[in-house]
Amino acid sequence: MRFATVTPADGIATAAVDPGDGWRRLPAPHLSAYLDEFAGRPVSDLIGEPVRPAGMALPLPAPRKVICCGLNYADHILEMGRELPTHPTLFAKYADTLTGPTDDIALPPGLNVDWEAELAVVVGAEIRGADPAEAAAAIWGYTVANDVSVRDWQKRTLQWFQGKAWDRTTPIGPVVVTPDELDPAAGVEVVCRVDGVQRQRGNTSSLVFDAAALVAYVSTFTRLRPGDLVLTGTPSGVGMGMTPPAYLADGAVLETEITGIGVLRNRIVVKD
Repeated sequence: MRFATVTPADGIATAAVDPGDGWRRLPAPHLSAYLDEFAGRPVSDLIGEPVRPAGMALPLPAPRKVICCGLNYADHILEMGRELPTHPTLFAKYADTLTGPTDDIALPPGLNVDWEAELAVVVGAEIRGADPAEAAAAIWGYTVANDVSVRDWQKRTLQWFQGKAWDRTTPIGPVVVTPDELDPAAGVEVVCRVDGVQRQRGNTSSLVFDAAALVAYVSTFTRLRPGDLVLTGTPSGVGMGMTPPAYLADGAVLETEITGIGVLRNRIVVKD
């Protein structure tokens, strides 16, 4: 099943579900609000009238927590000159770091802006101290993300946060796909293109820490709630790892695609 926050022709965004016969309204303005109120309830009890999307909006604009994993694909870890980790490398973002699946990414000039295509996990139940089986059962769905990173700020200190949490730089969407339709452990392709040129291609079957393992690990030290996001890391091919390094220029079109979910298309806009 697929969920989204859609923008109909009347311009009033709404949470929606496609049960197989087209998009239908859900009783919430977006998926964050939907999960806040209705997580755990059968969606069949909540489906409303058909809706024709004119566009797709940011599906989850108000997660309580956005937790990201760095260095989680073996090829990317080696690309960065590091050893395989024994524990996940984690950092956090704020909700206002997120932006929609077709929104421009606006940044000031003079920055080294890089791409990081990622699978994102959407939590669907409150959990704390979960084991991997409990964590897997708490996963509501999966979506596409790009952890657009300001590398020169990221490298200012040993802490990555200041290069990772710029406002409206992390596109997610366009839809959330439920686990009955997508199994990252079996392997799905994660692809990033810049101006039509493929820069990244990885498979989630090669994650060092898979989706359930990450959710379980995070839940050990902080409570996760419906609508929270866990980003699972990026494969090799980032601009910082190229020789010489390559970064996103003004007007560059960034496409992030995951098989079975969809494509993000975001343009880089450099302005003072």
